[in-house]
Amino acid sequence: MEAYAQALNIAVPIFLLLIIIEEVAARIMGKPVNRGLDAVSSLSSGITNVVKDVLGLSIGIFSYGWMVEHLAIFTIKSTWLVFVLAFLVKDFAGYWTHRWAHEINFLWNRHIVHHSSEEYNLSCALRQSISEIFQLFTFLLLPAAIIGIPTQVIAVIGPIQLFLQFWYHTRLIGKMGPLELILVTPSHHRVHHAMNKEYLDKNYSQIFIIWDKLFGTFQEELPDVPPVYGVKRPVHTWNPIIIGWQHFWLLLTDAWRTRSWWDKLRLWFMPTGWRPADVAAAYPISIVEDFSHFEKYDTYPSKALIAWSWVQLWVTLGLMFWLFNQIAEIGMPGMLWYGAFLFISVFSYTTLMDKSRWAVLTELLRTVFGIGLIWWQGWNWFGIGDFFTNVIATFCGLSLFVSIYFYASQRKVEAAVF
Repeated sequence: MEAYAQALNIAVPIFLLLIIIEEVAARIMGKPVNRGLDAVSSLSSGITNVVKDVLGLSIGIFSYGWMVEHLAIFTIKSTWLVFVLAFLVKDFAGYWTHRWAHEINFLWNRHIVHHSSEEYNLSCALRQSISEIFQLFTFLLLPAAIIGIPTQVIAVIGPIQLFLQFWYHTRLIGKMGPLELILVTPSHHRVHHAMNKEYLDKNYSQIFIIWDKLFGTFQEELPDVPPVYGVKRPVHTWNPIIIGWQHFWLLLTDAWRTRSWWDKLRLWFMPTGWRPADVAAAYPISIVEDFSHFEKYDTYPSKALIAWSWVQLWVTLGLMFWLFNQIAEIGMPGMLWYGAFLFISVFSYTTLMDKSRWAVLTELLRTVFGIGLIWWQGWNWFGIGDFFTNVIATFCGLSLFVSIYFYASQRKVEAAVF
């Protein structure tokens, strides 16, 4: 956990810098790629995901280390060739993990948040799910384990292969010539994020596009079919935690409502979007079919609310980095309480972004929880010192009053407009 936290201390600032560069380039090129609240939602989703991972809240059914120990038939050294081979095996496994997440109903819940943005930009690359708790597909690394690729090599390759999937989430880069034949490019991945019928469920590869070409899931970006981004059952919220469990809730309620015991069981493993016939008839859901008139989700916030949402995001990011850098000193159970505060924070300010009637209540919960943690820590926020502890306490109180103001004023504006 500590090693991964240190890697994130390097990677996340680089990601944020690249997002800023993309925004500046987009303005210069006259091609807007970001909407304020959408970007805040995307980055907030990234916070919940990496905090979950750093806290060790992901559960492996069995580990790669176990497979190497019990199944390896060779012992090999960590040479450059071994790293290359491990990267290929990891990318092959990533293709199938990604493909199954799209094609199997219960697995879609782990991945929907990544596709929930109706924009396509570098920030949406950070939309990763808080609900991906169980690591189910370690067995796909079985070939690497059998030939004895060391656990340390896989541990190094994993984050690198993941971080290299960031750069191609952009609309500002066109087709890239010969690289289109080998690598996943922005053009390839725009196809993957689109919900047009021509593009749906295509281009699952993560680094090398060869897997899609080998297994028949490749689709080139067509000049006369502009991609429409998002999911066919729009999430209609900026709250990444709600998005992370939305599909699971639909499956759970469908399983409860259907009269067929066979459907109660099989709906979890059917193709994504399948619903029991009796439930689909009694409880229809809206699916996007007409892409020419598709309206993106928007809560029509004031500039002040957008600015406040960014303030909330940057404060939460700062607190996240303090956790990552002090995780050994904080220890258990403090790091779990700290993580809970970050989760509540994200839930609270994104609920306000939605202009939800629960916004004030969630902010009150965060304020009480935050002040409670400060009191528990002896008025010293997890070793940060008196000055910054006072700043955090003041911010918690201020945030509650600001949220009440925005909730009241924005609701009045909404009522006047609509």
